[in-house]
Amino acid sequence: MHVDLISLFPKFFDSPFHTSILGRALDNKLITVTCLDLREFGEGPRRKVDDKPYGGGPGMLLMPGPLSKAIEKVKSDSSHIVYMSPQGKPLKSADCERLATYDHLVIICGHYEGIDQRIIDQYVDEEISIGDFIITSGMPAALCLIDGIARFIPDVLGDERSNQTETFKEGGFEGPQYTKPVEFQGLEVPEVLVNGNHQKIAAWRKSKALEKMGKIRPDLLD
Repeated sequence: MHVDLISLFPKFFDSPFHTSILGRALDNKLITVTCLDLREFGEGPRRKVDDKPYGGGPGMLLMPGPLSKAIEKVKSDSSHIVYMSPQGKPLKSADCERLATYDHLVIICGHYEGIDQRIIDQYVDEEISIGDFIITSGMPAALCLIDGIARFIPDVLGDERSNQTETFKEGGFEGPQYTKPVEFQGLEVPEVLVNGNHQKIAAWRKSKALEKMGKIRPDLLD
């Protein structure tokens, strides 16, 4: 898979793209990412990329001209274009798994008050949100999306079973996890996890996962 990121501040991604699992995936060419600096497509001698919104309102809006030029430079008939937006559909694990099947993604990182609606109408295949809150740009959201997608690309994870048992894989939580030592600050690992009965372990984990979901995310129980 190849990803083209369109951003005003591509250097934001330098450290994450050279760190841990995602960094190794990029080093091994399991996924490739190109960061396009939107400013390079700006208009006039000052490379202008934003202006005041028609109809009034606070802040600035990314202009359609520079964004269109950036998109047209990288898009092809097989491209799937995503705009990271608080007005998009909430990102789910199933979306990451689905998006991992595309050969080419173009991800637009909004900034300021967002982007001109005509770019969304003309180019964007889907808008995606990482939650019901506002951040200063779409860059952290795009990083979350890429990291989530990368986990579903073959050979990115050291153990492919990780994706089969993790939280949200089947619409819910995982059970609680423990490691050595058996006793820590007066708290012990539940006996069921050390007795070797895998059927009982699976049932216990499912029960505890449902219990936690009921307290924290009762909406998932439906």
